[in-house]
Amino acid sequence: MYTIKEIYYTIQGEGFHTGRPAVFVRFTGCNLWTGHEKDRANAICNFCDTDFIGTDGPGGGKFETSKDLADTVLSKWPNESTENRFVVFTGGEPLLQLHKNLIEALHFNKFEIAVETNGTIKAPKNIDWICVSPKVGTNLKIVKGDELKLVYPQHGVKPSEYENLQFDYFSLQPMDNKEIKENTQKAIKYCHEHPLWRLSLQTHKFIGIP
Repeated sequence: MYTIKEIYYTIQGEGFHTGRPAVFVRFTGCNLWTGHEKDRANAICNFCDTDFIGTDGPGGGKFETSKDLADTVLSKWPNESTENRFVVFTGGEPLLQLHKNLIEALHFNKFEIAVETNGTIKAPKNIDWICVSPKVGTNLKIVKGDELKLVYPQHGVKPSEYENLQFDYFSLQPMDNKEIKENTQKAIKYCHEHPLWRLSLQTHKFIGIP
């Protein structure tokens, strides 16, 4: 059984794959915050900007089998071409629910599979793109992958603390809160001074797409 907040076709708005068409699957639930505002202050990830409670989003619901969910993802793709099919699993925390059978079903449907995770749960094999967004105060179980995308600034950690991990790309993304303009300037300055890091902006918010 998979519990899904929403499934929709869009353009990836942040990180390495910015601009790439993708089906987004947002899982319900997270291990770093309940998603309820009353619990935010004491949450490990108290700056989360995403609603991942329930199944009331577009395409959301409960899916009994991996095939059911994989077929729904396929139905969101805009044409019959098998080229460049791309699905992004996010949350909440997708690795609470993403397992081998679903990965196999989507590969059967010719999808490249990406996951955006907080990195505290080991990932199943054969995910094509692993993007880890670490949160201060957690124990990372995923220390190598394709992209490390750090929300910045986070109190109590410096980006340099992650530079010894085995990722191909390091992205710095300004924290989206009331200090977003200041955070963006800080991120720009850090990337300028430390060229290992790439600036990641949430472009989907600028252009008004999900």
